[in-house]
Amino acid sequence: MAIIYKIFRAAEYAEFVSAGETRGAPIDLSDGYIHLSSREQVQETAAKHFAGETGLMLLGLEADDLGDALKWEVSRGGALFPHLYRVLRSEDVAIAHDLPLKEGAHDFEGLLT
Repeated sequence: MAIIYKIFRAAEYAEFVSAGETRGAPIDLSDGYIHLSSREQVQETAAKHFAGETGLMLLGLEADDLGDALKWEVSRGGALFPHLYRVLRSEDVAIAHDLPLKEGAHDFEGLLT
């Protein structure tokens, strides 16, 4: 069981919960897929794209449940990142946690499986 992660801002998460599905954040819409991160990548993703932001939600998805719509593709630094080529549905979410900001950095302690 491999969990991969998506970080949403509060408004994006609220819209997702309300609709039951999402095509992702603005960057996802412009790129044509939903950007995800592995356990090893998610903290760097938070630091690079969400530095200092409060009100974030960390969602965990079971990679195997996403089927052929999940592609691992070369991205930042030549690393393979998971990209989802379909809508993200509420039933895809295995875990959801608030992602707190502690001393200026996001605190992932106890959140990653």
